[in-house]
Amino acid sequence: MARTGALRKAVRVEPAGDQSGPAGAVAEAMAAQSGEGAVLSFPDGRTVALPASLVDVVRASARELADGHAVTVLPSDAVLTPAEVGELLGLSRPFVTRLLDDGEMPSERLPGSKHRRVRLEDVLAFAERRDRRRDGRRKIAEIVTAEELPY
Repeated sequence: MARTGALRKAVRVEPAGDQSGPAGAVAEAMAAQSGEGAVLSFPDGRTVALPASLVDVVRASARELADGHAVTVLPSDAVLTPAEVGELLGLSRPFVTRLLDDGEMPSERLPGSKHRRVRLEDVLAFAERRDRRRDGRRKIAEIVTAEELPY
């Protein structure tokens, strides 16, 4: 039986050029609001008050779309294959496997199998660490260049 991948269930929204303005307006309007208070209005006249957690999702998504970035919605408890991790991070599956082997990202082996699964939250934590290291290296390079230090 074929496994249904977590990314197949993900909702991916690509920014459309004509939608960045309205998305930016939504992001700005929601930035001024507290976690509560947003109301969704439908054409038929129905309105629904959004819970704070959904307001946070809409606020973050609107900002990303306004900036021209695609948004992917996945449940935080999603479990991914190494290939799916690679797809999310823009890395090859063999490189992800090496990261898993080296303990850079935790994973669990399926019982009685050599296949592994990685929790989405571990993937996001790895990506955050990678971004922090990249920013640190960039700042060091800027200081070395500004101070004209030999390297």
